[in-house]
Amino acid sequence: MSVTVRVPAKVNVQLAVGAARPDGFHDLANVFLAVGLYDEVTVTPADELRITCEGPDAGQVPLDRTNLAARAALALAERRGIEPAVHIHIAKDIPVAGGMAGGSADGAGALLACNTLWGTGASRAELLAICAELGSDVPFSLVGGAALGIGRGEQLTALETGGTFHWVFAMAERGLSTPAVFREFDRLAQGRDIPEPVASAALLQALAKGDADALAAAVSNDLQPAALSLFPELADTLDAGRGAGALAALVSGSGPTTAFLARDPEAATKIADALRSSGTCRTVRTATAPAPGATVTPRDVARQ
Repeated sequence: MSVTVRVPAKVNVQLAVGAARPDGFHDLANVFLAVGLYDEVTVTPADELRITCEGPDAGQVPLDRTNLAARAALALAERRGIEPAVHIHIAKDIPVAGGMAGGSADGAGALLACNTLWGTGASRAELLAICAELGSDVPFSLVGGAALGIGRGEQLTALETGGTFHWVFAMAERGLSTPAVFREFDRLAQGRDIPEPVASAALLQALAKGDADALAAAVSNDLQPAALSLFPELADTLDAGRGAGALAALVSGSGPTTAFLARDPEAATKIADALRSSGTCRTVRTATAPAPGATVTPRDVARQ
């Protein structure tokens, strides 16, 4: 038997970043919104742990034990005294190294899939604890929807959303390293007082009401200047989306994917077409939000 889990990408509609902590991390007020671009992670019993991957940019995905999907399987197996003898296959549709938590999604997907395959009975709280050990974005990939993440982003509070938001995502010609973007943030912040990160009340209210205009007025990303410093061409992509009528344009997380909030599906199509013809990005995708978190696919539920 195999188990397949579908797990979404994310966009950060607010990413407030505090000063660097002694441990090198930064305190965050990170408002996550899961969007309808998905990876699928399938686990199947095997003689030993191995990983395969297909889909756009699959060649950039590590296929060793540094992969978050492999680390998730190993972490659960160690806790439960199970031999992690599974084949993990990742069908990629979330951009690789794009600031949309594709690797984190694969970690959460593999964790839920292995938990289901092995029948460990691990609680949601235990799975979230493992996710937090794996990485700051992994817990949200498991939960989905909308949430405020504090600490490193791993301490989640679910948020209400009052409607559907329409997004366009432009994928860049190359990737950006998240650690490099944080290092650039620290360099740019030298000599400045960095306030404690706090969630925007106006943004949370806009999400709860499903008000795209109000959300557009409140989105922010403290890592955007650092991403633009390392990848100046992203400014041209942002300008192209704004020129096509986007309500808001921002770098997604640490980048380099850029995100554009549209008023409705028709506006999203117009923005996507403009971006494709702008010559400022590699590919363009549209998606709606919020989306559910990691979910075992129905066909696998039926097999159990």
